[in-house]
Amino acid sequence: MQKPIVFFDIDGTILNEDKVIPESTKTAIRLLQEKGIHTAIATGRVPKMFYWILKELNINSYVAMNGQYVVFEGQEIYSNPIDSDVLQSLSTMTASNGHALAYCSHQDYKVSERNHPYIESSFDSLMMAYPEVDPEYFKGWSIFQGHLYCESQYEQRYAERFPEFSFVKWHEYAYDILPKGASKAVGIQKMLEALEMKIEHSYAFGDGLNDLEMLSTVGTGVAMGNAVPEAKAVANLVTTSNCNDGILHGLIQLGLLEEELAVK
Repeated sequence: MQKPIVFFDIDGTILNEDKVIPESTKTAIRLLQEKGIHTAIATGRVPKMFYWILKELNINSYVAMNGQYVVFEGQEIYSNPIDSDVLQSLSTMTASNGHALAYCSHQDYKVSERNHPYIESSFDSLMMAYPEVDPEYFKGWSIFQGHLYCESQYEQRYAERFPEFSFVKWHEYAYDILPKGASKAVGIQKMLEALEMKIEHSYAFGDGLNDLEMLSTVGTGVAMGNAVPEAKAVANLVTTSNCNDGILHGLIQLGLLEEELAVK
């Protein structure tokens, strides 16, 4: 019988509130790997933002940028770049409104404005430095995801002007920009095809709005105790929080790890 695969979101799931991987999570993922169970990352982040996590957890497969770029065992198996002409129109609109963008390639990410308060606020929440600035980065690289930095009341204006995009909120002033229909679930399906694995043999852990499709598509979706209500509503199971050994407890509840491993 084929071994299953477990997908893990990063922020709010693998990482605790201090943006550190709990020891219980490191142990749980190592034990899965020792059993021959596939482990993979499924995140909205750009690969450059989580290479250190891949190394620390010995994971070589990932669904990045909300399903827009997929790597299995170190090899790219799927990518879905955004049309550069549309990005040019979006860039013109954000600049005229005093808002900002980030452009995410499979190698790096750059932002359109220097010292923008909403960029600073959102990256502070990730405990990451302000990105490099290059307002024309999208002209020289394939861009798979954007970030829009604006007040929430403006998001609807962008959604109406660019109906080909979905704007998924991840911070008070930040939205992921994705082609309509793109999601972690799409990237996961591409990886399952590469594995020739049925969907019922897949599991996923997540907590955010960009995890909804993933949690409702995989064989078994697990919402963290700290997850948004929408994620808990679509998940098959709710575990403890990311600061309370949620991944370990969830894997025990699923029967993928033994109950005696539970942290007392």
